[in-house]
Amino acid sequence: MSSVRLLLSCLLVKEVVALSGNFWHITDLHWDPTYKLSDDPELVCASSGKRPAANAGRFGAYACDSPWLLINSSVYAMKDILPDPDFIVWTGDDTPHVPNEDLGEEAVLNIISNLTHIINQVFPNTKVYSALGNHDYHPKSQLPGGPNNIYTRTAEMWQDWLDPESQGTFQKGGYYTEKLLNRTGFRMLVLNTNLYYDQNKVTQDMDDPAGQFSWADQVLTEAANNKEKVYIIGHVPPGFFEKKRSKPWFTSTFNKLYVDLIQKHHSVIYGQFFGHHHTDSFRMFYDSEGSPISTMFLSPGVTPWKTTLPGVVDGANNPGIRVFEYDTQTLLVKDVVTHYLNLTRANAANGRWEKEYRFTESFRVPDASPASMHQALERITSDRCYLQKYYEFNSVSYDLTECDSDCRVDHVCAAREVDFERYEHCLEKEGAAAIYGGLLPVLSVAVSLVLANR
Repeated sequence: MSSVRLLLSCLLVKEVVALSGNFWHITDLHWDPTYKLSDDPELVCASSGKRPAANAGRFGAYACDSPWLLINSSVYAMKDILPDPDFIVWTGDDTPHVPNEDLGEEAVLNIISNLTHIINQVFPNTKVYSALGNHDYHPKSQLPGGPNNIYTRTAEMWQDWLDPESQGTFQKGGYYTEKLLNRTGFRMLVLNTNLYYDQNKVTQDMDDPAGQFSWADQVLTEAANNKEKVYIIGHVPPGFFEKKRSKPWFTSTFNKLYVDLIQKHHSVIYGQFFGHHHTDSFRMFYDSEGSPISTMFLSPGVTPWKTTLPGVVDGANNPGIRVFEYDTQTLLVKDVVTHYLNLTRANAANGRWEKEYRFTESFRVPDASPASMHQALERITSDRCYLQKYYEFNSVSYDLTECDSDCRVDHVCAAREVDFERYEHCLEKEGAAAIYGGLLPVLSVAVSLVLANR
């Protein structure tokens, strides 16, 4: 009898394991082919923009984009940690942060080709869903809403990953959709959100660049009719940058259209996966009643490059790569596990990628569903310990300074409100709460003194 019970329990365990899948998300590799060790810290890499690359080493420097050794190390670390993922999500930004005149179209295509090759070489049998970043074009960020040479040639490079119909829409506007892993009921939607970037002068006066919004609306409508579950990937996210107050990425018009799209179709959307920030963060979407309906996961970049965006203090990060665990029956995101390379230690000794954290353990939530992500955000908002933990993860354990009250407002409001107007309201509300909270101890002491002197 006990052997029958044992057999049943083993079968049950196997079934539970089978329900759980894993995929990699990598983003913002930003390979800088000029990187070389030099006695002059200003000559280490072009991407530093003459900023001294202090303590530069074999695996890189915080002032620079990725040397090839870091790119190579990150892809082979993926192979060591999770050698057989269900698929890979790659959300772009392949070229270094250098002036346009230092690159050119052929250089951009060559870099995309090299990165495509190493991913293909290390994961020859793995499906890759790949999106363009704003740096994957020449001139950078000026991705057009129509056919061009870079879209065409990139589609050719990715022909092993794209079906014929996907190649057609990719050449038209840099976007596509396919059945996820060719499974009925599951769909991947790959967007070219660079069309909505506020630095993109080519598309700013268009109502719907490349017809992508109307196309995505149609795809999601059909997904609902066919009872499909959908993942969305892209590069530039909507909403605001948590490290610089009131810094959006989309124009206000495109931001509203994106939020409307998610609110309209949230019932079929089971996860959004984006990059661009280089930081580790997330964005919540709510319905009109304030219930959480969708989460956008912003994965950290491989490049450690310290942003030059004015107003951001010491905005570098350690290189990060990320595994998502998901339910293969429902597409529910079950967990997020981030791995990283401590660049300082790697340069001093040897490059060892290690687990940084597991989301459910660190934030004490059952999974990474929108309800759980909302719960985590509430903890970050109200508990200084969770806030500090989130803040340190945000730079992939690079910036370990204290997240003060202003920092808290910036991070909480960026995660909570993607809509422009609601974000501004959040800044006012959370800012007032921070001031009031800071005054409470002072008021308490003052009241005590008054009462004592009565």
